[in-house]
Amino acid sequence: MAIFKIVHITKYQYNWSIKESINEIRLFPHHFDNQDVLQYQLLITNNPEVEISQDYFGNRVGNFNTLEAHTEMTIESRMLVRVNHSLKIPEIDYTTVKDLVKEKSIPLLRLCYPETIKKQNEINTILDEINCIDKPIIEIAQQCNQYIFTNFTYTKGITNIETTVDEILEIRKGVCQDFAHVLLQLLRTAGIPSRYVSGYICPNESGLRGEGATHAWVEIYTPKQGWLGLDPTNNIWTMDNHVKLSVGRNFYDCTPVKGTFKGLSRQTLSVCVSIGYEDGRHFEDINDVQLEEVSIELQEQLDYIELLQQQRQQQQ
Repeated sequence: MAIFKIVHITKYQYNWSIKESINEIRLFPHHFDNQDVLQYQLLITNNPEVEISQDYFGNRVGNFNTLEAHTEMTIESRMLVRVNHSLKIPEIDYTTVKDLVKEKSIPLLRLCYPETIKKQNEINTILDEINCIDKPIIEIAQQCNQYIFTNFTYTKGITNIETTVDEILEIRKGVCQDFAHVLLQLLRTAGIPSRYVSGYICPNESGLRGEGATHAWVEIYTPKQGWLGLDPTNNIWTMDNHVKLSVGRNFYDCTPVKGTFKGLSRQTLSVCVSIGYEDGRHFEDINDVQLEEVSIELQEQLDYIELLQQQRQQQQ
């Protein structure tokens, strides 16, 4: 059992004032059998009213608007979470893909369909190499997990939220989000219900990749044991230091913060995650997030506005 105090700060900055910012957040820690949320607090610039609802996958979702002009917005999520995974690895379970046929409900069926990608033949080749025929789904999942860990290189800064499974298969590099998406493609192609998980991996001084920051992994479904977590970034089953925020088909169902605004401005995004322990230890990770590229038309407008501003400054 472990108790973590986690502070997650998302900070947007704009070089020109923007207005009518409309946002959706999934920053509320998940309640499940082995995770208890002891305290939670949400702080947002200008203290807007946040409407809370529940999405298709059971995640709590917050929606809020900031109508007045602003050049900065900070969303701070504070939580005290107790995690108690009684088992570090799953029990022996001989359930096969054939056994799952009678178990599949409509929600599970939605989690069995792989994406349509150009490199599907490469996914099929990997599964042939693993030899999934008549193996228990837990064994298949573990071998897929290990394959990614062994054959893909953990590298920061070369991918972003728009990077596709095809691109990851091409470069064989990426971070936790990328590896989770590749694992989902493998598992779903094999016929195993699986879902994306967004959360944190809290440092335990064991050298796990992605410690102290937002993290992503995958859960598979077995009728005997329910949802079981696999972390392809570290080739492990999830442990006491994995704290879950939200679940879905992929990253887009679990995006911590997403939204839009009115105005022409360049925006930057930084995310700071601070994790504290009961014994006083403290870890912090700050990450400047690479946002998706703007359109050529918008880029030209931004460049023109900046040029006008420079000319005004020179005339003063």
